[in-house]
Amino acid sequence: MRITRRTALKALTGAMATLAAPRALLAEDWPSRQVTVLVPTAAGGNTDIMARLGSEYLQNKLGQPFVVVNKPSAGGVVTTEQTASAPADGYTLMFAPNATIFLTPLVQKIAVDPMTALLPVTNVGTGAQVIAIKRSLPVTTLTEFLDYARANPGKLNFVVAGVNNISQLGPLLLFKRAGVQVTMVPQRGEPQAINDLMAGEVDLYFGNASVLLQHAQGDKIRLLAVGTSERLPAAPDLPTISETMPGFVFASWNGFFATAGTPRPIIERLRHELMEMARQPDFQQKLRALGIVPGGQDAAQVAAVFENDRKMFADAVAAAGIPKP
Repeated sequence: MRITRRTALKALTGAMATLAAPRALLAEDWPSRQVTVLVPTAAGGNTDIMARLGSEYLQNKLGQPFVVVNKPSAGGVVTTEQTASAPADGYTLMFAPNATIFLTPLVQKIAVDPMTALLPVTNVGTGAQVIAIKRSLPVTTLTEFLDYARANPGKLNFVVAGVNNISQLGPLLLFKRAGVQVTMVPQRGEPQAINDLMAGEVDLYFGNASVLLQHAQGDKIRLLAVGTSERLPAAPDLPTISETMPGFVFASWNGFFATAGTPRPIIERLRHELMEMARQPDFQQKLRALGIVPGGQDAAQVAAVFENDRKMFADAVAAAGIPKP
């Protein structure tokens, strides 16, 4: 039987259309059942709070359950690998901070590359980290602190809430760029780190604004600067680090990710709904009260933030001297 080029092409086109039809139908009807949202942190923290706010909004808007499942693991490896291996149909999402995507592959072994296995949708908010010092230090600005550290090399210290995270890498990169020597003091977690700072046992901590802002009016600590690109509405008099160190932005982007290959209409619908949520005044007020910058970035904005974050984490890991996994 003779098969002409036109006949073969027609048959191939028909086959492709048949394969594409269920995919298009899937995107058009999504969601038609429960969506699982995997979160790599424990319940109660900033990431979990934002995941639940976003999931609750999507559930109310789209009419299907968006169920948050917390699966804490070092670097978010468990949720990253589970989301990457899930069907690319939009029914398994991950909500995670930028460190899960950019830091984890630099400091530990992981079976997938998060930057290619996952597709960012948009952020719900960006958690701000603040430089706080004990109030007894004779400085009131970040510039004065860095000058004081240069005059006293190795005599000052900073506490970290665990290792291989923003509380460690942010200060290390800052101190390297500023050319100062400050000794690191490890702690188990943020509550212990803040207790050490409040007790005057350590000199500096780079921690969550949502916690540190609560102590800003007391007589124990002084806030020097925030790591976001813009000042916080909750603390408009607090300068950014970049006002002293141009280009230095170190913050915790938190948002939704889908499995690579998820149909574009699903990604676009998710992004549209979340951007709409981010514009609502009551939502913005909730986040700003926690020291979180409301999200809702479009695709181009996410790409620009990710390019900065990728480089920032790589530079910070190099500054910390962390070996490749």
